[in-house]
Amino acid sequence: MSGLKVERTRLDGVLLIHPLSMYEDFRGDYVETYNEAAYHAAGIVDRFIQDDYATSGRHVLRGVHGDNKTVKLISCPYGRLYVNVVNNDPASRQYRQWQGFTLSSDNRLQVYIPARFGNAYLVMSDVAVFHYKQTTYYDRAGQFTIKWNDPDYKMWWPVRDPILSERDYA
Repeated sequence: MSGLKVERTRLDGVLLIHPLSMYEDFRGDYVETYNEAAYHAAGIVDRFIQDDYATSGRHVLRGVHGDNKTVKLISCPYGRLYVNVVNNDPASRQYRQWQGFTLSSDNRLQVYIPARFGNAYLVMSDVAVFHYKQTTYYDRAGQFTIKWNDPDYKMWWPVRDPILSERDYA
């Protein structure tokens, strides 16, 4: 087992993770997406208890959602996503700061998102799959929602008129 490559980002606690192993040949490809021992050796010791997938079409924007207790490990196993991660902790010196990432089935990157951060993603391919591991069971009632274009956060998005759910539009 080789070492996991983990990069710090501009946001305290948010990490960019490169795949542990990838292999491609004439049959297709293979990617190791999670290995508890390797993640623990890299200092990521959270216990992930739920995995979820969401499939969406081009220009669908989901989020910004988060809560005060859940840690997430997100990736894009199929397609291409533009992801914004937002610090929503009023006690943090980085409150309301955000950072964008491109996650795709080509780069196989993951983003580690601490509690009190929100995340949102915009589909940049015809179809994309968003995958997230989380440390708590899904609890919509305990989540916060930040409007994707809230002027207090000044998030940048690659499109001006995304397709939104009623929850994200309001």
